[in-house]
Amino acid sequence: MKQSVKTVVFADLTGSTGLFESAGNVVATRIVTRCTHTLGRHLVLAGGQLVKYLGDGVLVLFDNTLAAVEAASRMQEVLAEQVPGLPQGGLLGIKTGVERGPIVEHDGDCYGDAVNVAARLSDRAQAGETLIGEAAFDCLPEAQRLACQSLDRITIKGKAEPMHVWRVDWARTAESTLTAMFDFNQLIEGTRSIQRIDIRRMDQHAELHPGEGPLIIGRGDGAGFAVDDPRVSRRHARIEWTSGQCSFTDFSSNGSWVRFSGSTAPVVLRRDSCALYGEGEIGLGAQLDDFTAPTLAFRVTDEG
Repeated sequence: MKQSVKTVVFADLTGSTGLFESAGNVVATRIVTRCTHTLGRHLVLAGGQLVKYLGDGVLVLFDNTLAAVEAASRMQEVLAEQVPGLPQGGLLGIKTGVERGPIVEHDGDCYGDAVNVAARLSDRAQAGETLIGEAAFDCLPEAQRLACQSLDRITIKGKAEPMHVWRVDWARTAESTLTAMFDFNQLIEGTRSIQRIDIRRMDQHAELHPGEGPLIIGRGDGAGFAVDDPRVSRRHARIEWTSGQCSFTDFSSNGSWVRFSGSTAPVVLRRDSCALYGEGEIGLGAQLDDFTAPTLAFRVTDEG
């Protein structure tokens, strides 16, 4: 057994389930394997030590945290440049977790709290996101730390206390959802879907389509959908399209409540995410049963 302190990168492909449904097992397996091996080579060339592939994911160790985070933030771009493609209308994204700490290498695998945290952060990330833990964040130069967005403390499975987590925004722009989309007509015929979400509150209305956004909801001047209520945080939540799915992510102090049409029990979010589908309503900073709650109505259109 070998003990050392490493930066752990745990990366997972998103959208692979839909790919197997649309392309079939043979084609999908070929694409997923090519994608994960492309990611592995990219991380190794950036200075990483490949530990193993995990179906549609990869686990890599780095000595240098900055090199690890920079390589992780470029993985979506690497796929777009090097992977031939997906079925038309298909989507693959990458979600990544990074943490630093003592690990034990044994029999071709590695173990330790940093490995577990990196895997959990990858689970919590959205497609195109890199989430990093506090130990990894502390190892970054000041300029790179300033370019990360704090998600405050979020609950990670297996940890007794909520963890301080940051999202790496170095490569994120308002014009891109960081989701790889490729034309692969030679393998399978696809159809282009019409997708959008409509958000309404009193006389306010906003539409968001795949490839746009994200749409920030909040009380601050920089919010794309402004809600002037003291219970709403300045940057309360984000709505975005990733991997063909619309998601709502709460960043607020008071939380959000999402109730889908036909359901009586709302989904309670406190710095967490859920997928939006069909139609329903969202309470910002107060429960929907409170008639004074600032409430949004939403409708998701997903037509083939």
